[in-house]
Amino acid sequence: MTAETSKARPIDEIRLGSVKAAIWKNDTPAGVRYSVTFERLYRDGERWESSQSFGRDEVLLLGKVADLAHTRIFELQDAGSEKAHPGT
Repeated sequence: MTAETSKARPIDEIRLGSVKAAIWKNDTPAGVRYSVTFERLYRDGERWESSQSFGRDEVLLLGKVADLAHTRIFELQDAGSEKAHPGT
């Protein structure tokens, strides 16, 4: 297994324009917890780079992406609770 294939991956990503949210699943003794990281994508010549800094024009997109990530986490939790309690 290479270092790249063993690297953890988000379970979902949401992107609007240059702003992206990655949703991470964390299994804990208390149950599944979800977290979100945000980044702004940009090109530096031929390479794609990312930053956790957001300018005036990205702030509204950041809010919209955060709202979509919030909704997606509730969907994932609902799907998980249906698996834990089928038929209820």
